[in-house]
Amino acid sequence: MEAYGLGQRLDIPTDQAREILDAYFAAFPNVAGFMRETVREARARGYTTTILGRRRQLPELSSDNFRIRQMGERMAQNAPVQGSAADIFKLAMVGLDRALDEGGFASRMILTVHDELVLEVPLEERERVEPVVRDVMEHAVELRVPLVVDVGFGPNWAEAK
Repeated sequence: MEAYGLGQRLDIPTDQAREILDAYFAAFPNVAGFMRETVREARARGYTTTILGRRRQLPELSSDNFRIRQMGERMAQNAPVQGSAADIFKLAMVGLDRALDEGGFASRMILTVHDELVLEVPLEERERVEPVVRDVMEHAVELRVPLVVDVGFGPNWAEAK
């Protein structure tokens, strides 16, 4: 996110947003390096990839229009991380569906909202389903950092949060 966008989102002046971004990148210099390298590679190849190898073509990076090229750079920076998260989430959903079926549970997935999965779980299955959900989702892929799943229960989605 650029300083202007951050300022708009936080309702602060752009200069203050720039200071926040500068402090962030000073504290985490590898993030800035990753972002620059990701854009450089995307320009060279014409696409980015997720950790599972899915490609996103980015013809915007070779546009003659500066604004379109800039948009392509932002997409190149975001696509590998956001796309990888989406890949992992989909694998977790497939694995969870299989685990619920194989476990003979009446519980079922009913909805996804961004990075959340909503399940309908009979009360008598709650204690047996929660560890299955955690295990399947936290081990959808093996990474150098652990995946952590937060689980909430309630009579509806709002109260489960």
